[in-house]
Amino acid sequence: MITRLARHQEPLIFWGMGVLLIATALLPLLWPMTELLRLPEGLGKVLATLGTGRMWALLGRSVALAAGITFIACLLGIPLGLLLARTDVVGARVILLLHAFPLFLPPFLLALGWFYLFGHQGLLGEAATAGLMFGEFGLVSVLALALAPIVTLLVALGLWGADPGLEEAARTVAGPWRVATRILLPAAWPGIALGAIVVFALALSELGVPMFLRVDVYPAAVFARLGGIDYAPGEALALALPLIPIALLLLAAERRLSGRRSFAVLGLRTGSRNPLPLGRWRAAASAACWLVAAVSIAPLASLALRAQQGNGFAAVPDWIGNSLTNSLLAGGLAATGIVIIGFVVGHGVARRRTGATVLDALAVLAFVTPAVILGIGLIALWNRPALAFVYGSIGMIVVGYIGRYAVVGLRTLTTVIAQSSPHLEESAAAAGAGYWRRLTRIVAPLHWRGVFAAWLLALVFCLRDLETAVLFYPPGGEPLTVRIFTLEANGPEAVVAALAVVQTAVTAAALALGGALLGRRSAP
Repeated sequence: MITRLARHQEPLIFWGMGVLLIATALLPLLWPMTELLRLPEGLGKVLATLGTGRMWALLGRSVALAAGITFIACLLGIPLGLLLARTDVVGARVILLLHAFPLFLPPFLLALGWFYLFGHQGLLGEAATAGLMFGEFGLVSVLALALAPIVTLLVALGLWGADPGLEEAARTVAGPWRVATRILLPAAWPGIALGAIVVFALALSELGVPMFLRVDVYPAAVFARLGGIDYAPGEALALALPLIPIALLLLAAERRLSGRRSFAVLGLRTGSRNPLPLGRWRAAASAACWLVAAVSIAPLASLALRAQQGNGFAAVPDWIGNSLTNSLLAGGLAATGIVIIGFVVGHGVARRRTGATVLDALAVLAFVTPAVILGIGLIALWNRPALAFVYGSIGMIVVGYIGRYAVVGLRTLTTVIAQSSPHLEESAAAAGAGYWRRLTRIVAPLHWRGVFAAWLLALVFCLRDLETAVLFYPPGGEPLTVRIFTLEANGPEAVVAALAVVQTAVTAAALALGGALLGRRSAP
């Protein structure tokens, strides 16, 4: 009996994690279809909502806005990633840190910061700047600046992981410009394409920024049917249907991109390289990069200044409630679940186990699907008396986080595990070590830094989330992002700004602590 259990240990554990992933990511996407068939108001009446030209025009407008945000993010992120990763720009590491940090914050907080700068009563505000902010120009500008670091980082990672031999050979016969355009940019192309996919998905899914800037977008129209005076869950289900083909197209693009590359080649290559000299352009390029870094952190400085001027920090204990504890608890639990699932499934993807790529694609689909669809599915699936112990608690937020951000841990751990040879595991298996023992005694200790990095990255994504949690947070269980979002309309500006600074400080502390732990060298 024990021998048989040991023989089937690997498929049992692997598919056990697969079932959890399916339950949190796939079922919420499929369940609304069955709910549509059982609506008391009739399927035809509900689907008639889709027949209005206004909703299709709104969908087209939302897709166009997301495409514009993606274009500008790439226009900014591609040259910046190239300059910071492979040239002698002054202070490149500090610039990259300042530019990338706002990525780990809710874009809604950045919109608040820009409002305190350019709104009617902002530091630099006037009627003209406020008019630009509250419209499509403001929406595209805020989200493009907030999401551009995705492209920058992926371009930089692609260049750091490229074969240095090709670059060195090209530099012997060509100048820096030609090396950059003929060698480095083609090497970074997969990162550019993946960055564009991720930026488009996040821009289309965003709720907080368009609602704050009073811009009508399609996901907000779906969200409006789930709360307030427009509550109509049947219409919300119907309106969500056109978003599914868009998500499938994004998944197909990502599959085509990732299918051409092995995860084993995605790690950073060792060895130092001489940066490309910019010569007489170095000062101008450095100034431009520092300007981008300053623009990236400008809204954060604006938030801190607004909170300080209005004495908002002193009022934080009276307004924050349990929201910070809720954020850390839900984020920590979800990050742990994401890492457990991602470790097992990611190991299967790295070792090319049958069925692993399907689960990987499922995680990607849940991420690129607008959060409102996943939220509708989770509400329809879990909002029933038998499951009230989960739906009415913070556990519902944890389930939502795992479903949406499972890909963060899965892809991180897949890439990490793929860097190592499977021979150690094969030797242990030949000596009689079971699957679980190999994972916990060989793979986990060997890649503990990668496991912790995946946990930290998942935690930060959960902490920055608004779109998922705002749909079904329980009474008194709202995370800090939702608390700030709900207070924005009626709460004191200084207090809202101070709470946003708290969110920023918590994220910075998590990243700093993680960086310190990951940067420690093992004792000899």
